[in-house]
Amino acid sequence: MTKEQIALGRHALGLPNRRHKSYRNHFVAGEGHEDYAEWMEMVKDGNAVRSNGSPITGNDPVFRLTNLGALECLMPREMLSEEDFAILIQKTKGKK
Repeated sequence: MTKEQIALGRHALGLPNRRHKSYRNHFVAGEGHEDYAEWMEMVKDGNAVRSNGSPITGNDPVFRLTNLGALECLMPREMLSEEDFAILIQKTKGKK
């Protein structure tokens, strides 16, 4: 991931924050948005997924990081929310 993509991913995760833990995983950006092309590139590379928007998002698509993409965005001592990444956290527990 590029530095710009990591910055966008960190924003989607709600990082940085004082808890050093993600608390969300979404970014709304429609065609014409300045970050849309970067998110589409992350989708192409397997670091994010795109879902259709809703009236709440102005029908703009919602991007979410994949487990792989989210891990790429973490800095030392940061962790991912169990609610958003339960499967990933479950798979990595107990590994040294």
